[in-house]
Amino acid sequence: MSELKQTPLYPIYKNWGAKTIDFGGWELPVQFSGIKKEHEAVRTKAGLFDVSHMGEILVSGPDSEEYLQKMLSNDLSKLKINKAQYTILCNEQGGTIDDLLVYKLTDTSFLLVVNAANTDKDFEWLKKHQSGEVTVENISSSYAQLALQGPLAQRILQKLVKNEDLDNIKFFSFKQDVQIGDVQALVSRSGYTGEDGFEIYCKQEDAIYIWENILTVGELEGVVPCGLGARDTLRFEAGLPLYGQELSENISPIEAGLQFAVKVNKEQEFIGKSVLQEQITNGPKRKVVGIEMIERGIPRTGYKVLKDGQEIGYVTTGTQSPTLQKSIGMALIDSNFAEVGTELEVEIRNKSVKGKIIPTPFYKRK
Repeated sequence: MSELKQTPLYPIYKNWGAKTIDFGGWELPVQFSGIKKEHEAVRTKAGLFDVSHMGEILVSGPDSEEYLQKMLSNDLSKLKINKAQYTILCNEQGGTIDDLLVYKLTDTSFLLVVNAANTDKDFEWLKKHQSGEVTVENISSSYAQLALQGPLAQRILQKLVKNEDLDNIKFFSFKQDVQIGDVQALVSRSGYTGEDGFEIYCKQEDAIYIWENILTVGELEGVVPCGLGARDTLRFEAGLPLYGQELSENISPIEAGLQFAVKVNKEQEFIGKSVLQEQITNGPKRKVVGIEMIERGIPRTGYKVLKDGQEIGYVTTGTQSPTLQKSIGMALIDSNFAEVGTELEVEIRNKSVKGKIIPTPFYKRK
């Protein structure tokens, strides 16, 4: 068995009570004080996550925008410097190689933030299709990434940031040289929790300094360190997809309900466009939907979804929602049965348990 990779924050995990697991080849904290406690902190106060396992790929050169327009589903021509965009890297069949954020650093350089387990695959795919005057570099080892999320995130971070009014960093915008105490970082108003907050990209050697300072200055506001468990329940309630569950090389962004990130009307052809165009025009054969259980039972990942005893799909993610106190799930099912209000069954321990389709996201912040 190969040794698990560790982030720059690994040496101090135990100081904060972390319980670690193998997550895609990384030794990462699943929780610190407890998943429910961490989840509630992010919904009501603030939580701090180590997401340094995420991958970073730099695409630069005079032809970088034209090249990325060919590779990505969203329209990069709409992106201004210091703005970020959610987008999809598709294969020829319209399946999802990865979902990612692209940050426009300059007119000729873009930072792609990709899912950890997909970093090498994404890099190889981008290199394989490289064209024009473009450089593609995997710079993941240059970065650590922290995410401070929750309604009090701005108040906490502002205590450490002296050269920038964080009010000026709007949703999906970023600043590149923000002074956090004694160090500099790229600070982006974005996240994966359904709450307000920031993602902080810093040098690896500065990660512990930023982590400890945020937890110290935010103690009064109730900030807590958070692990992967709360990250998953938070993103799930907010209806945000997880690669490998709601998205995969066999699940298109249209099937996953991400049509807003697929711009089939942009001038450039992009990989997978014709298939996605067909799915938009005629409707996909499958759809990711939200399910709430009517009868007692939790719809876990992989469980079969049935209609009148016939299998129509499967659960992609499911849990007892900490915020809503309900058993809910997301499922990829036959589009013929995907209307809100439709009753169906989930096979839980060889028993058909009643549920119904409800709108997503399950949770929206006020």
